[in-house]
Amino acid sequence: MNKLLPLLLLLAVPAMAQETNYHEPPAAIRDLLLAPPTPRVSLSGDGSVLAILSVQDFPTIAELSQPELRLAGLRLNPRTNGPSRVSYAVGMQFKKLPSGAEAPVQGLPAQARISNPSWSPDNKYLAFALTTPAAEGSAGRVELWVADVATNTARRLLATPLNDVFGNVFEWVSDSQTLLAKVVPAGRGAAPAADATPTGPAVQETEGGKKSGARTYQDLLKNPADERIFDYYATAQLVRVKLADGSAQPLGQPGVLRAASPSPDGRYVLLRTAHRPYSYTLPISSFPQRIDVLDLASGAVVKNIADLPLADNVPTNFDAVPTGPRDHGWRTDAPATLSYAEAQDGGDPKVKTAVRDKVFLLAAPFTSPQELAALPLRYAGLTWGTDHLALVDGYRWADRHETTWQLDPSQPGQLLKVLFDGSSQDTYHNPGAPATRRNAQGRAVLRLAQGGQAIYLLGQGASPEGDRPFVDELNLATRKTARLWRSEAPYYEVPVAIFDGKKDKLELLTRREAADQAPNYYLRELSKKGQPLALTHFANPYAQFGGSFRKQVLHYKRADGVGLTANLYLPPNYKKTDGPLPTLMEAYPVEFKDKANAGQVSGSPYTFTRISWASPVYWVTQGYAVLENATVPIVGEGTAEPNDTYTEQLVSSAKAAIDEGQRLGVVDPSRVAVMGHSYGAFMTANLLAHSNLFKAGIARSGAYNRTLTPFGFQGEERTYWQAKGVYDAMSPFNFADKIKTPILLIHGEADNNSGTFPIQSERFYAALKGQGATARYVVLPAEAHGYAARENLLHMLWEMDSWLNKYVKAPAPPVAN
Repeated sequence: MNKLLPLLLLLAVPAMAQETNYHEPPAAIRDLLLAPPTPRVSLSGDGSVLAILSVQDFPTIAELSQPELRLAGLRLNPRTNGPSRVSYAVGMQFKKLPSGAEAPVQGLPAQARISNPSWSPDNKYLAFALTTPAAEGSAGRVELWVADVATNTARRLLATPLNDVFGNVFEWVSDSQTLLAKVVPAGRGAAPAADATPTGPAVQETEGGKKSGARTYQDLLKNPADERIFDYYATAQLVRVKLADGSAQPLGQPGVLRAASPSPDGRYVLLRTAHRPYSYTLPISSFPQRIDVLDLASGAVVKNIADLPLADNVPTNFDAVPTGPRDHGWRTDAPATLSYAEAQDGGDPKVKTAVRDKVFLLAAPFTSPQELAALPLRYAGLTWGTDHLALVDGYRWADRHETTWQLDPSQPGQLLKVLFDGSSQDTYHNPGAPATRRNAQGRAVLRLAQGGQAIYLLGQGASPEGDRPFVDELNLATRKTARLWRSEAPYYEVPVAIFDGKKDKLELLTRREAADQAPNYYLRELSKKGQPLALTHFANPYAQFGGSFRKQVLHYKRADGVGLTANLYLPPNYKKTDGPLPTLMEAYPVEFKDKANAGQVSGSPYTFTRISWASPVYWVTQGYAVLENATVPIVGEGTAEPNDTYTEQLVSSAKAAIDEGQRLGVVDPSRVAVMGHSYGAFMTANLLAHSNLFKAGIARSGAYNRTLTPFGFQGEERTYWQAKGVYDAMSPFNFADKIKTPILLIHGEADNNSGTFPIQSERFYAALKGQGATARYVVLPAEAHGYAARENLLHMLWEMDSWLNKYVKAPAPPVAN
């Protein structure tokens, strides 16, 4: 017998796969995770009714592990013909504003699964999708339901199941008595077999000289069998549904209907239909598609607007777009007029041209398009107001420049009139977003003031003291702005909507919170000061834990002078005399093109801390100091790109955060761990590879080898072949031999995010193991990029707590050589 064999087997044990049962973290962490969720709300267009929707708690692993199809970039539940991962509402109440009582909506099933709530244009009804789970012996389905505000009752409107593959499964027509819906075609038969015997190989081919790079998408079609299965589940029939009796009239032919939207006057339907040839390298958003206008009464095609080819030759730059007309949509303030954009640079932002995009209008009968505007930037959307007022947005990624222009729709081809212009990253000077209202057709249009001469702006209000949201009134002729309202300390209050109140007084719906008060909704008269009226009274989910967490917003600078911030949390009973604590730091890098913008303060000291599943704040209950959302700006000014000096800026930012915590006397620099999710996980691995600042790292669902994302990642639009040195220097996989700090890798088995395939963690762990590093790799069953199942979340928190206790809180002394 070989005497070395037992020793070799013994040495191999730590590297073997381990099968474990689920574990739970300490009770304090578990109870914080399972604190009751806060309800959602939906406000009617006229501000008269607030729908309050109770939210589903975390699903179980059994629910998350239901059958799932991953096709063309989508994830489908074959039992329901709808999306496989939805955060449902499970109950509904109506509250008549301002002072009506909350009344439960009657008629819902005992275990309702509600999604996609949508108010009728007259605000008398709330339509929604209701998913019935599969039961033994029967499949589930997605159904169209409607709730009547007057009677507080809900009923199933349509007997035929909806086809909810693409979302936006129904839409109100302007008469408030009709809906358009996409349903499962009648008599479609059994689904194609997924394991059918192949009839041949799957083949892809490219012609020399034709560049067609693509980012690394997940869940793509792989073969003809996938195409057949996709067609089966994605094919839908458009129907017109009557509110009175639920009767449904088919419109047009079944197809892979991505979107169907009625015109504001209720006469036409804008229909977007995907068709073959499909792609094995791109998701559904790039498939060939027809844009048609149908007659809403008969379903006949009035006009084929465009038939767009497979978008497989679009440059990988962020401002790149397909050639041909795109972004078709109804003009919301006109009966039946389409708007769309078309690139004038071949869709390539590298082409030098004075006109980047043109915007066109096409009014019924859809025969003669008119040029509305020629833009020097890439088209980014329209907000309609009146026959003489609209706003159009443009954007350029290279320098993060954005512009809003004021237009007169009655004067096609006019000269552009700049309304706002600046950097999208300059939050201190962001003017806010135009406020809209729902018109009689249920469409969003600009809310006007001063006889149509002014608009309202709702803004974040970023400032050196933190965010202070506001409402402004802007006169479009004089360009003068009047501040009507601003959030005041000690609250963080966000404007949600402006609507017409009694006696022609404008009212403002806000969501208000404080460091020790959970968010709730309030009503105030916009022209008056004083205390607002509380509309909701959602309980503090952490009342049993003391109600809130001790948060301090830190302001400090890194070595190059860029200003940084972090939220510092300390244990509930911490005293300065307790001395420095073991610390957990969490961060997520962000790219900037200007140092001044990179150093701007974001967030507010007055926000309520709601602990999500991904939060690091749990560990204040275990005696840690927590540096949450420590800012890590990666700056590249002028011709330099941010990632050219990524690792240097990364390490400098992390060191500055630790130094500030040490200066305050609360952070023990010899016992600091770093954690991050997604791009934050990538950051974590790089910090361990390029510094000795940390005792441990926790990286969840990250990417670690940038050669596996060769056509760009995050804010990097250069390809691997254009910036090999950058890709190589930023890949912690290349520095696995330098990582001596213990690292915990966690990944969802079904990660659906572009670039963060589970193989990223698999290969990184193999590299670490091969180089003798201390590492642990945990795969959470059935989880996507964001985690959901109760058992998985509890186990994830247990893994993290165990790792921190072992390597940070009271690490074992080094073994003497």
